[in-house]
Amino acid sequence: MSGREAIAPYARHFTRSLDEVAADLESYAQLLAKWQAVQNLVSRETLGEVWSRHFADSLQVLKLLKEGDRAFLDLGSGGGLPALPLAIALKSPNHHFTLIEPNGRKVSFLRAVARELGLIVTVEGRRSDQVDSRETPAPDVITSRALAALPTLCGWMKPFFAPQTRAILHKGREHGEELMEAATHWDYDVVVTSSDIDPSGVLLTLSNLRAKSVS
Repeated sequence: MSGREAIAPYARHFTRSLDEVAADLESYAQLLAKWQAVQNLVSRETLGEVWSRHFADSLQVLKLLKEGDRAFLDLGSGGGLPALPLAIALKSPNHHFTLIEPNGRKVSFLRAVARELGLIVTVEGRRSDQVDSRETPAPDVITSRALAALPTLCGWMKPFFAPQTRAILHKGREHGEELMEAATHWDYDVVVTSSDIDPSGVLLTLSNLRAKSVS
């Protein structure tokens, strides 16, 4: 399967043509390969499958977005997944992405990609608990991929949650256990969507996140 074919199922959600998005993703893929030599951005075993394992996996978030989603916050951005493919697909003055990543080299990479592709992206080179939520636009959507277990992630996300905020999170086969563990400390509404890419993976859409009251 070609790269273009891998992302084609999500083209109806793009703000630009499939060819334009594919061209920017190809530039991103080349930068990933170049920087991978000095900084582990993605698993080396999956670098050869970047279009299906990483780009299409990121772009499936598009199916779960609402018309009014404009501000995005990505926690633990690493090599930029899923935030950069989403920023490429939704490239327009109306969408803004804030990426939080504490690793200095990864921050440099994220900024280099954003600069080269002209993306409307802000990269915060700090941990999420070092970022004042009042300094960032209240997100419509929080994303995160392969960062932490859900109970921990809920604690990191909560300061950024506004009434309209939803979190769309990539999770693997342990998502059921993570949901049960998180539910001991957090209340939320959740929708579970099977992954298009990983047979054992899901996307969790969380809304109305709030800490359980201590009796």
